[in-house]
Amino acid sequence: MPVNHEFDDPEAPPRSTTSQRLKVLGALIVPLLLFAAFRPDTVRAAWDEVARIIELKSDPLPASPPRISDHETEELGSLDAQHQAELLMERAINHYSGAIELIGQHVDGWQGQLELNPHLSGLQETALNSSDLRVRAAALEIYLAAYKIPKTDIGLENLRIRIANEPGSRPFALWMLGALGNRGVEPERAFHTLMDYVNDRDEATRMWAVEGLAHLGTDETIRPLLDSFHNDLSLKVRERAACSLAQSGMLTKNQRMTAVPELLNYMDDTSLDPNTQRWVFQALEDITGAGIGPDPAAWRNWWANHNRN
Repeated sequence: MPVNHEFDDPEAPPRSTTSQRLKVLGALIVPLLLFAAFRPDTVRAAWDEVARIIELKSDPLPASPPRISDHETEELGSLDAQHQAELLMERAINHYSGAIELIGQHVDGWQGQLELNPHLSGLQETALNSSDLRVRAAALEIYLAAYKIPKTDIGLENLRIRIANEPGSRPFALWMLGALGNRGVEPERAFHTLMDYVNDRDEATRMWAVEGLAHLGTDETIRPLLDSFHNDLSLKVRERAACSLAQSGMLTKNQRMTAVPELLNYMDDTSLDPNTQRWVFQALEDITGAGIGPDPAAWRNWWANHNRN
């Protein structure tokens, strides 16, 4: 409880009583009313100034049309690859019309020319958490370009070789394999390779295989993510699987919704520890936006009504 220093200081003046406060308030209000009567324009101008303060409400308030300007489009040609990527990713994160398309047009030319410096790395992290999957996809494209991974069968095979022969490189290679498969390079082969490691003895390998599945984002990844969430012995792996089902990675909302029936079965599964039980309800809330809380009966009722609608 914070200390009220007004009571602690013996030299502090006594606090005013209610009657004293009313007398003071009345003394202030009378001159203010007289001022408003004789100078209404001044009072109105002061009020208008206060009214211009932007309130922090949920409705968007555009500052300008969210589109790449002609000036910026023309300027791109004079920028090197690094600054092109940084500018366009900034604009993509802020949902500027045309930014993602321009990334798509330029990204193949950025191969091997990008440095994941603090600025670009920060933009990439923000992009991977965007509510727009197109922005996340743009981030994957930039990662592939920065790490010089070609979007070809050879690029995928090189990652598979590293996963098999370089245990120390597995976290990186498993994640990038999922990203490469998401961008359309042999997603089935990427899926089967990731599945070879999702039950590996090494905790870190399993965790990054789960991350790879999340970023691959095909329909087939839902079942193994649910299995890892429910069955993996590692708290870290279960947490990453829960996040992958709920929000992170490249699954669409519709794909995530297909996990809901199984998550409902997990709600009162006594084999799950308290942390995993809590993540079940968090995942349900993140996927559906229903905001029901840890109430199994309410969730089942909501799901039954949702399916009827």
